[in-house]
Amino acid sequence: MEQTAKSISGPGRGAMQEKIGFNLLRVISLLTALPIVAIVIYILVQGAPAISWEFLTAMPRSGMREGGIMPAIIGTLALTLGTAVFSVPLGVAAAVYIAEYAPDNTLTRLIRIAIINLSGIPSVVYGLFGLGLFVLFMKFGTSILAASLTLSIMTLPVIISTSEEAMRSVPQAFRVVSISLGASRWQTTWRIVLPQAMPGILTGVILGLERAAGETAPILFTGAAFFLPRLPQSVMDATMALPYHIFVISTSVPGMPVQIQYGTVLVLLVFVLGMNLIATYIRQRARARRQW
Repeated sequence: MEQTAKSISGPGRGAMQEKIGFNLLRVISLLTALPIVAIVIYILVQGAPAISWEFLTAMPRSGMREGGIMPAIIGTLALTLGTAVFSVPLGVAAAVYIAEYAPDNTLTRLIRIAIINLSGIPSVVYGLFGLGLFVLFMKFGTSILAASLTLSIMTLPVIISTSEEAMRSVPQAFRVVSISLGASRWQTTWRIVLPQAMPGILTGVILGLERAAGETAPILFTGAAFFLPRLPQSVMDATMALPYHIFVISTSVPGMPVQIQYGTVLVLLVFVLGMNLIATYIRQRARARRQW
């Protein structure tokens, strides 16, 4: 009889502990999300009055106190696309080699540790490196090309790490079956592993590009212009960019209306959110086709 009472009270006590644990996690999640939501709402309330067609499509005037932010929007888009062109193919290729071809030895483990450490380096260090290598040594000057290459180096660790983990998460049985049917190792990687790992790879790519789109320090040294009321004509031209533009109008332009400052922040926020939504849509479609 005593054992029966203990067996009944045991699961009941476990269910109560589980309920308390879940409720505690909900409270922690809510406390984490509330400040983020509050910041977004505050930016929306402060910046929405400045949003207009002229603000989005006109050139800046009167020391950036009037007009629009069209050059900064185009510049941010150009830098993000340039970063993707250089970093995504190289990062995914490096992840393929590390995950599928590199032997599991001390050198490979050291490379993985180095990649993880590179992702923690402050962005200003990447900016100084890009200044020395691309701007001065390779003589690209202050340009979109130099800034894109600098941002690419900064985003490579994130893309490599997440892409490698995504490929390693693909079940080994997929590789065994493919090779047993006569496919080569490269055919297995290209036709089986990469498509199945695509949701995770896209997550790493979008995380890296979002960081690149919001960085100020690297482009400050390599490609951003303080005030440039025209669109860049080539990749060798300097450009305005939203993160640097926000920094400038918030710290170096006296008498700047608060609505313009927060309106520019809101545009950058929508830009990053749009990248997230596009990546989420593509990731869901890829995940729907996944076979596990």
